[in-house]
Amino acid sequence: MGRWLQSNQLDVPQPANLPGSTGPPATYVVVGDEGFAISSHLMRPFPRRGFDAKRRTFNYRLSRARRFVECAFGIFSQKWRVFLSPIQLAPQNVNVVIKACVVLHNYVCTYEATPDENAQVESPPSGSDTIQLGRTGLAGLRVRELFADNFMSPIGSFPCHQ
Repeated sequence: MGRWLQSNQLDVPQPANLPGSTGPPATYVVVGDEGFAISSHLMRPFPRRGFDAKRRTFNYRLSRARRFVECAFGIFSQKWRVFLSPIQLAPQNVNVVIKACVVLHNYVCTYEATPDENAQVESPPSGSDTIQLGRTGLAGLRVRELFADNFMSPIGSFPCHQ
């Protein structure tokens, strides 16, 4: 997945403005932990030294997103038990099984979810001032700063208990 992400083979949507933001569009990102290298499509926390409120807030929000994904995958794997252990199939068949489970999951959610859970959010079209740099790591640092600045702005902030 990492190689596909780096070589733009995953059909990731075009960058879009963060909700309520008028700044440059942000790339869609995968959330990760310290074990991953930062890139324009993979966010990791700030290092634990030299923390200020912005870095602490970003790390909290990233950690919260990771926990949300882990819980969602836990629910997903309980419903589709094939994900509880390594899938013993040829890679092309694994892709078919994953896609089938996602389609089935979306179908079930359509009939089990409350109306608010099915709300669609439209992304604004991407602009020409998207953050783009030659080096992936440097681009990732700039994307992380964009998210961190947004989290500290009145539009992107929310009260949290620490």
